[in-house]
Amino acid sequence: MLQNRVNPHGDIIKTNARGAWIGNRGQLHGNTKTILRPFKLKAWITCLLQFKGRHREVMSPGLWTELFFLDEATAFAAGHRPCFECRRDDANKFKTAWLKGNPGYGFDNKTAIGKIDEITHQERIDKNGNKVTFDEDLQGLPNGTFIQVNGEPYLVANNQLHHWTPAGYEKPGLPVKPGLVTVLTPRSTVNAFSAGYLPQMTV
Repeated sequence: MLQNRVNPHGDIIKTNARGAWIGNRGQLHGNTKTILRPFKLKAWITCLLQFKGRHREVMSPGLWTELFFLDEATAFAAGHRPCFECRRDDANKFKTAWLKGNPGYGFDNKTAIGKIDEITHQERIDKNGNKVTFDEDLQGLPNGTFIQVNGEPYLVANNQLHHWTPAGYEKPGLPVKPGLVTVLTPRSTVNAFSAGYLPQMTV
């Protein structure tokens, strides 16, 4: 079993459960397929599992490390965003929503995606390598956002909270109630959800 699955906290974990998406943070593994670092690039992307018939041997020497996610909402919580090569339409939709939801940065359609990656990087991990979170009223959070309850990740979807596990979401969900909660999904990504981008979710 390889360490190549990502949870909503952004941690790379070992599990037998399969993922619906593949992600890239650069080359993270060594010759023994062991994870050596949490990231190498600031562009953390989410890709299709299949694209133009390409085939990769997982964790091949010298190549980027394949990471896997339960669903797109999980990938976003970890700090990833759609790939502009294999998911161009989704990437453009996300960029449009990000710009609409985060006008304070003064970015526009001509702004390079790398500028947005810089913002996201500051919002997902601090200088000590810890997950960055923020507090927000639960009732104001859009679908697709992850929060933390007693250290555990929960997805906000359809006025319910769904407990995340590597194999899927536990049922039944919990009701959404007013009050401050700790948010795992990067702030500017949450703003993009509020502005219209709806991530794929397996609930």
